[in-house]
Amino acid sequence: MVNHKALIEGLVNKPSTHKQLSNAELVEASIRRGEAVLTNTGALRAQTGEYTGRSPKDRFIVRDSVSDSKIDWGEVNQPVSQEIFDKLFDKVTTYLNDKEELFVFNGYAGADPHTQLQLQVVNEFSWHNMFAKTMFIRPETKEEAAKIDPEFTIVSAPTFKADPEVDGTGSEVFVFVSLEKKIILIGGTEYGGEMKKSIFSIMNYLLPEQGVLSMHCSANVGENKDVALFFGLSGTGKTTLSADPERDLIGDDEHGWNDDGVFNIEGGCYAKTINLSKEKEPEIFDAIKFGAVLENVVIDENGNADYDDDSLTENTRAVYPLDHIDNARIPSVAGHPKTIIFLTADAFGVLPPISKLTKDQAMYHFLSGFTSKLAGTERGVTTPQPVFSTCFGSPFLPLHATVYANMLGDLIDKHDVNVYLVNTGWTGGEYGVGKRMNLAHTRSMVRRAISGDLELGEFVKDEMFGLSIPTSITGVPAEILSPINTWESADAYNEKAQGLKDQFIENFKKFGEESAAIAEKGGF
Repeated sequence: MVNHKALIEGLVNKPSTHKQLSNAELVEASIRRGEAVLTNTGALRAQTGEYTGRSPKDRFIVRDSVSDSKIDWGEVNQPVSQEIFDKLFDKVTTYLNDKEELFVFNGYAGADPHTQLQLQVVNEFSWHNMFAKTMFIRPETKEEAAKIDPEFTIVSAPTFKADPEVDGTGSEVFVFVSLEKKIILIGGTEYGGEMKKSIFSIMNYLLPEQGVLSMHCSANVGENKDVALFFGLSGTGKTTLSADPERDLIGDDEHGWNDDGVFNIEGGCYAKTINLSKEKEPEIFDAIKFGAVLENVVIDENGNADYDDDSLTENTRAVYPLDHIDNARIPSVAGHPKTIIFLTADAFGVLPPISKLTKDQAMYHFLSGFTSKLAGTERGVTTPQPVFSTCFGSPFLPLHATVYANMLGDLIDKHDVNVYLVNTGWTGGEYGVGKRMNLAHTRSMVRRAISGDLELGEFVKDEMFGLSIPTSITGVPAEILSPINTWESADAYNEKAQGLKDQFIENFKKFGEESAAIAEKGGF
């Protein structure tokens, strides 16, 4: 029988294992070991090799007495046996024991002290340890870190390649989650995002059982305590739109909503950097300095980053601590939301740039989670692909979708929240014909939705999708508000829009009879 705890303790307590290193020490180790280089801003730049995005098909949950009756098993939450997990865990820990150096970080997930998860990360790579240190919530002292009794442990061995025929994996890459042993085992991939999203999945399992809604969203708050949430998948604008110089940033990707309000699950941000510029996104641009880590960003011989270069991947990334944003809210907690924004990057180019949703429509669109999977965020995705990602985050939801949807619906009612659907995708035609939404226009629309200005104006009903579209928004050309007006051919628009509408209807059938009332009241 495998003694998981003893094997982890063996790795952590090796004489050559480095614990709770400072940023300077981790940077020095990464450069010394040839894992990364410094840019001219002081940020650390690493390349992740073959895998420049997550590998969702290689993620499995151990089917055991704890998980069996609770997990929503299927294509997202694939089961693996305890035996396969144990054998691979034994092989990986043996492999790591032979490494000259290992790196350990103890920290937390969740800024709410009542539901905070104590965690430990054991890394083969020093830059991965810096990634974890930056991404999760950091103890203030080494003494505090030493007192942490990990409730979950990540063991990451990127250079260990699995043999599918021998190890029972889908490929050489594996992300195994054991809820009973409280271990996340990662190997075969150097992509740092696997660690981040694995812990998010754990929080999506733990928080709802404590009556707390976990959410794949960014969040910010204004001086009037007007909290706004931004739901959406990677690349839809969560990080960009929540980084507003006029509002405090609570967090850019993962949050919980409890009886007191909203809290960040993380201690850092993980921003896409493709086409990043100081002019368009100054807060993110300036956050990339010493203490930040760049993934797969092309740099020249002088360490200058070229954010327009996608030769390694379009999914170039920066991870940086929250306090690199001047107006970050520390600790990252705030009150109850006044506004919710659902972000979708519509590759069909048929959804309005902004529309107001009723409570029933909000439930429908939350369960639908329509967007386009953007290039690079997952292996094999090279052009935008229309997808329906339940609750705008189905790859990270271990429980049934209705658990999260019902909690959100109750909270919308309880706190009288306004909900908007915002299309950050294409206008004037589908992908390849139209163009991407103007970021400045999207910012104007979002700011006026959050301020309450849109509530004072007039709306018209969209005939195709039944959405309420504002007739005018300050700073936004009126002609772009109704998408049919931006197409050269109304017939072409109607054909494409009807096709998307049919996909919505077909997709919603998977939720069964228990969600039929939502489809009837909030659907098409």
